[in-house]
Amino acid sequence: MQATRGAVVSLTYTLRDDDGNIIDTNTGCDPLVYLHGYDNLISGLERAVEGMSTGDTSTVVVEPDDAYGEFNPEAVFDIPRGEFPEGMPLEPGLQLTAETPSGEVYMVVVEVGEESVTVDANHPLAGKRLHFDIEVVDVRPASNQELMQGYPDRIVD
Repeated sequence: MQATRGAVVSLTYTLRDDDGNIIDTNTGCDPLVYLHGYDNLISGLERAVEGMSTGDTSTVVVEPDDAYGEFNPEAVFDIPRGEFPEGMPLEPGLQLTAETPSGEVYMVVVEVGEESVTVDANHPLAGKRLHFDIEVVDVRPASNQELMQGYPDRIVD
């Protein structure tokens, strides 16, 4: 069976940056299991997996527009220190979640000043070209339940 819309795909991957540094991998762990064609992966990777079958391998380069988008300088902004709970330990690298009218936003503290805190709401991989080494471990038809909910119920060995 091939990876097409409505198939449950299991894959292993190693993700690297342009310099060859490993960003993430699931090699040696459980495979990533997702419902193909339902926007459960970044678009560039899902397009690359389209048509692959069990045992197929590939090296895929995904540009920022087909991954997490370009880096948006407007997503780096200052928040007055008074907006944070008193006594909260603020330091660069601290990951925060904020509730907005359009949902949760994840941010990272970039700099802590006397009057304000600079945060970055870009995805950590925004603006980066991503290099994937992938192997399709399994492809199977999705159940009706999985198709209705848009994701697989469980890993099937």
